[in-house]
Amino acid sequence: MSRDDPHPNHPEVDQSDRTVPRNLRQTGGADVDLVISNRVRESPFWHLSVAEGCHEATVYNHMYHPRAFVDPEDGGSRAEYDLLVNHVALWDVAVERQIRVTGPDAEAFVDFVITRDATDIEPMRGKYAICCTPDGGIVNDFVLLRPEPDEFWFSIADSDLLQWLEGVTVGNDFAVDVDEIDVSPMQVQGPKSPDVIESLIDAGVEDVPYYGLLEATIGDVPVLVSQTGFSGEAGFEIYVREATANAEAVWNPVLETVTQHGGAAAPVNGRRRIAAGILSLGQDIDHETSPFQVNLGYQVPDDTDADYVGKAELERQKAAIESGEFPFTHKLVGLKMAGEPILEWASDFWIVSDPETGAECGYLTSAGWNPELEANLALGYVPAEKLRAATDVPLDDAIYDADVDLEFAVHLPDEYAEEPGEPVYATVAKVPFTESANPSAREQAKLHAGDDAAE
Repeated sequence: MSRDDPHPNHPEVDQSDRTVPRNLRQTGGADVDLVISNRVRESPFWHLSVAEGCHEATVYNHMYHPRAFVDPEDGGSRAEYDLLVNHVALWDVAVERQIRVTGPDAEAFVDFVITRDATDIEPMRGKYAICCTPDGGIVNDFVLLRPEPDEFWFSIADSDLLQWLEGVTVGNDFAVDVDEIDVSPMQVQGPKSPDVIESLIDAGVEDVPYYGLLEATIGDVPVLVSQTGFSGEAGFEIYVREATANAEAVWNPVLETVTQHGGAAAPVNGRRRIAAGILSLGQDIDHETSPFQVNLGYQVPDDTDADYVGKAELERQKAAIESGEFPFTHKLVGLKMAGEPILEWASDFWIVSDPETGAECGYLTSAGWNPELEANLALGYVPAEKLRAATDVPLDDAIYDADVDLEFAVHLPDEYAEEPGEPVYATVAKVPFTESANPSAREQAKLHAGDDAAE
């Protein structure tokens, strides 16, 4: 944009819903090194990831997080994707810091801070859940574990949930303690992950139900194993207790077993999680995003008497949508795009425009090449009014299962564009784009005609 524009942050894109707009400047990558210092926490697995070839990283939950292992000349992200979908990968996800709530009122407190029903989580089970602000914005999304009747673990995404939970206790009469514990998870993901887990623990994978927990021992260290993950593939998480002392004792035999099954250490795979419709906090959602703007409307219960943070506002939004309104300017949708394969992490929120008028109207939050569909897949925010004009389907979670005949133009960097300086075309697609080994709660609800999901 020229210097004569009102400001350089793409003002044509309506961000009036937000107090702090997204930075939509198209700055591209930067030749900048990540400084490794003791101001950012190194997880107990960090040095082990580096030893396995980690050469790119980001900061997540104030911790270093591996983002690339395989060198480009050896296949780079294509090889890492192949490991995940055809073999097995070991992921260092210790950045999912474990926030523990304990005490006689633990269940009541957790039921108050999440939107879903915490009282139906049995001990040694888990559930995907969210916390919202009083204004209905998503504070964090996480796997919530219940290892004991009076104990819950929040396996958190990238925000300071510990301080938020501690703040909720102030002025509320809950007999609970909230703290962070020395537990670090790693993930074993991919079609061969069941074989890896069965080789590591004295139990069959049938003993680890989806979102279920199993006490086990690896390398003489007590661990919790759950059938969960961030990939859409079959997968498990191993929660290492007293991880600061026990990291090597668990990582090494897990890595050895993964290697024996044709796998290796690898980064979390953004391209596969996009295909699965899994959202990334900070990219696709944040504290100014309502569950109803994304595919998380199912997280807001119908007709519950229980109180929870954000209930009044979320119920207001839900009622508005059910009456045919949509109280937001934009809605997140899936997009199937043309262009050269997007194999690396996106450095910007790439701009979306109206192909008829050329007006800028939205932005992508996540994008990546899917070899099975032979297309670039993306999640992005587009004008709600455009969606309403294209379909009679309500702009709730039903939109993600609908056939919507609507096209947008996406302004990719020249390295991914079909013609330099020209946008590529994208069509609205169903989300998830591909099936997952374990359907999400929303997918399960659809499969069971709206029955409450089991996890």
